[in-house]
Amino acid sequence: MTPAARLSAAITILDAIREGAPAEQALTNWARASRYAGSGDRAAVRDHVFDALRCRGSFALLGGGESGRNLILGLLRAQGADAATLFTGEGHAPAPLTAEEAALLAAPLPEAGALAPHDWPDWLRPQLAADLGADFAAVSLAMRGRAPVFLRVNTARTDRAGAQAALAAEGIDSLPHPLADTALRVISGARRVQSSVAYRDGLVELQDAASQAAVETVSPAGRARVLDYCAGGGGKALALAARAPDARIVAHDIDPGRMRDIPARAKRAGARIALAPPGGVSGMFDLVMVDAPCSGSGTWRRTPDAKWRLTPEALARLVGLQQEILAAAARHVAPGGALLYMTCSLLDCENGAQIRRFAEQGIFGVVAEHRFLPLGPAEEAADGFYAAQLHRLR
Repeated sequence: MTPAARLSAAITILDAIREGAPAEQALTNWARASRYAGSGDRAAVRDHVFDALRCRGSFALLGGGESGRNLILGLLRAQGADAATLFTGEGHAPAPLTAEEAALLAAPLPEAGALAPHDWPDWLRPQLAADLGADFAAVSLAMRGRAPVFLRVNTARTDRAGAQAALAAEGIDSLPHPLADTALRVISGARRVQSSVAYRDGLVELQDAASQAAVETVSPAGRARVLDYCAGGGGKALALAARAPDARIVAHDIDPGRMRDIPARAKRAGARIALAPPGGVSGMFDLVMVDAPCSGSGTWRRTPDAKWRLTPEALARLVGLQQEILAAAARHVAPGGALLYMTCSLLDCENGAQIRRFAEQGIFGVVAEHRFLPLGPAEEAADGFYAAQLHRLR
């Protein structure tokens, strides 16, 4: 495919998303109908689509509307590319620019800082501005870029330098990230990670640096019995298992199907993780981890479609669900035990406000709260994340 044909494909996919198709479904449907597209073409089209979704609000302003064509014009304008050389109408290229489009693209480009706030949903922008305070502008800028690929070094198998060397031998270059002792940021060869020997042998796992840092906020010392209450794929349980190899870790999820990969991942990592039986979990634990379902606002660089689909009603339902999960998980914390509540959200209603409300019952005291924000250059910044450690008082 030519560069112009890739843009045409992205326009078609963005229009399908605008009409209601989930982004992944729209991309899959296009790929199935476009067998001529090679892996490089599919990756390039996907990048165009996700770049446009991350910056949908500002690209709509730059491109003159919210259609797929407008968003791609906005993307090209933001990149400083000459859209007229790509929008030619020749072959599979998009139709030539109209006079109105050409005039718009010739106008001076606004500063990125002025554009960035438009890349949040209109209804959510005031709440994010209030919750993030002085960091709102910087976070808004960072969230417009592509998220880095982070790896967690499995310290049960190797150390960070050893993992870097093993990855480098396979053409995957990485740098330590300061947010967590086990974090590596991949700077080249990211697409080869999951086929690498280092990954296959359990030296590394894919996990965002902020997620790793959240697990590091709680000491596993003396936590012989650990429950990962909303385990999903088991990333947090695996991270804790590497730090506390003697702990008895149980993974639980309301949907057992989400945990189907945990046994294989644990075997690869050399970790011991038991799965709670269908129907629930029983017993008391020294540490209960709750990675609660949330808006995912801290990870919207990776799932930009999600931020445009979130509604006030859906957010309110999530907040209510988090309250229910906290109450249920807390019943499994032994006297004197710890509760670690986590979300990948930037919103206080899912984070600090949730914990303050929970602590009012007087059964748990807040030991520490940690907020990790995507700050700095987008290519280095970890996801937004929140972690609160609580101690059972009675």
